[in-house]
Amino acid sequence: MRKLTYFVAATVDGFIASPDSEHTMFVEGEDHGAWVLAQMPETVPTAYRHLVPGLAESENRRFDTVLMGRGTYERGLRDGVTSPYGHLRQHVISSGLVSLPDPAVELASGDPLEFVRALKKEEGLGIWLCGGGKLAASLRDEIDELIVKINPIVIGSGIPLFDSAYSPQGYRAVAGQVFDSGVTIMTYAKRD
Repeated sequence: MRKLTYFVAATVDGFIASPDSEHTMFVEGEDHGAWVLAQMPETVPTAYRHLVPGLAESENRRFDTVLMGRGTYERGLRDGVTSPYGHLRQHVISSGLVSLPDPAVELASGDPLEFVRALKKEEGLGIWLCGGGKLAASLRDEIDELIVKINPIVIGSGIPLFDSAYSPQGYRAVAGQVFDSGVTIMTYAKRD
């Protein structure tokens, strides 16, 4: 069965974006960028893959499918990006949208849990949940792995890693690395 991984950047205080969905406070590239390129090169957006020699031609290593919430997808639309990860099978999960501007991106408007459970039964590589605190909250029971790039910044408010009511769920740390940039990448597996 395929695994659902929530790989996302966050602040020390647990936010994945500012209150207006900006990400400019995150440390980009630097030393932890090499780790991302080595471990999960397919998480680099299509528009930037040509900047890394050989990346545009490389095969997906870990994921072949990406899931986005409405807010995550619309953030890219504001910048004119209709297909952010053209090298992956792209799904926007939203009950509020009726259509998407790019046929390369599929809209899933039904029950998110049922949709992900069906995806996990398909053959293929892993499934990457790239964003949406609300979507992450709705899929929390199906998230097998969390990989969080913890940036050395506190912002006080914004879009939380999981935008949900109080409901503890245990994970165990399976790997971690601190980089000179101050970014820490932690990997957690869901407790059985």
